Amino acid sequence: MADLDHFEPLPQKIRKIFEEHGSLIKFPKSSHICTEGEPVKDLFFIVAGKVVVSKETAGGKELSLRICGSDDCIGEGIVFSTSGFYPLSAKTLEASQILTLDAGLFEILLAQEPDLLIVYIKWLQLQNLKTQTKLRDLLLFGKKGALYSTIIRLSNTYGEKLENGDILINYPLTNTTLANLCATSREVINRTLHELKNLDVISFDKGLITVHQLNYLKDQCECDNCPISVCRID
Repeated sequence: MADLDHFEPLPQKIRKIFEEHGSLIKFPKSSHICTEGEPVKDLFFIVAGKVVVSKETAGGKELSLRICGSDDCIGEGIVFSTSGFYPLSAKTLEASQILTLDAGLFEILLAQEPDLLIVYIKWLQLQNLKTQTKLRDLLLFGKKGALYSTIIRLSNTYGEKLENGDILINYPLTNTTLANLCATSREVINRTLHELKNLDVISFDKGLITVHQLNYLKDQCECDNCPISVCRID
């Protein structure tokens, strides 16, 4: 859980590059930081705030892959890439402070320090593994499985263990946010959440979900009991 397991989103040595060479920009809520298909310019380090990273279609459909918070990096997939375009879109969920850093400069700084490059590659591989497990749940267990696994990941990222053993996901979530994380509709999310509530698996109040039976969710999506560093929403 978030209050029991220390988790460092981005290695300190990489964060230091952003702090020494980046430029701080303040983004209002619902601002696009980068858009899929745009020419690559900068990498982004979140100093404060929340940012959702997504794949979007021209028709308005969205699959949210990550909800990133402070001390996390956005745009990592463009480093040493020859595509020249952002593969994902990033939009602020709340007012955020972001350090921007020229992607070319970041590559030069990494190339000058091989040990630092290895640290970055290890972190990048962790991001790839997190994405693979999310897609596994979505493809193999359908919309319900995607929601169950999303709740598990949210518990590991924002969860606070209560005295009675329940887990409070201390981050407000709308049904639209959950739907985008599961690539489904708000109606499906609403129906499935109420099914889980009737089974006393979860309860929710003012956008906050409390998980009463985490093992039920794990059993339904054949949880592999991945480490906390992998089973997260960020």
